[in-house]
Amino acid sequence: MRNLLLLPLLLTFVSQTQNPPAPPADHSSIVVINYKWTKSRQALEKLDPIVSTTAPAMIPDNKNYQRNARINNPVGARDPNEDTIDGRHAALEKITQEANAPSGKPVDGFSYRAKIQNTGDKVVEIVFWEYQFTGPANASITARRQFLCGVNIKAGKDKELQGFSVSGPSDVVSVETLGNKSGSALKEKVLVNRVEYADGTIWQRKDWSFAEIRLAYKRAVGTPWGSEMCRGL
Repeated sequence: MRNLLLLPLLLTFVSQTQNPPAPPADHSSIVVINYKWTKSRQALEKLDPIVSTTAPAMIPDNKNYQRNARINNPVGARDPNEDTIDGRHAALEKITQEANAPSGKPVDGFSYRAKIQNTGDKVVEIVFWEYQFTGPANASITARRQFLCGVNIKAGKDKELQGFSVSGPSDVVSVETLGNKSGSALKEKVLVNRVEYADGTIWQRKDWSFAEIRLAYKRAVGTPWGSEMCRGL
């Protein structure tokens, strides 16, 4: 199921250079029911890097006679394909992916949750959303924790989205906020930035730009998805 959800996520990036389908309506069918954030510790899932499927270069050692002769090589003998350009490229790509992959060790961070409902008649497949914090003493001091989620929400159904981030809301606390003894230290809200439907139509918030998160999006879909529903942007 997760692999099926990943396919439209990867295709989305390709479609950004083209004219997207007309939005289904002036307003998103997604309604935010409630939301909250908490401190959390999460063991990031250890994922195997994507192995390059590039065919090996046709070097002399890959011809029938030499290839059959290598069968009798002692255990641990170096594969001559590793010294080709394709072999070195595959090795570098594997090292990069392993370095960027989650380590599987517990990490202290923050869990951001939002319960949403699909009030429309179309199946929702992908949701871009953000948890936003604003200091009451200065409305321009804002932190945004953005997430990308692969979902399958049928008409009239609701789902709780959960994103994890090592970044919390503390970077929006100013001196004025710390001195404010009345009211909440932070103002919070959840915004749905973009919704992609199963029929290929897209709704996007007018004052949100996909270009702002393009690089973060490429990183988010750059490795296979495990059991997680959402990834941070």
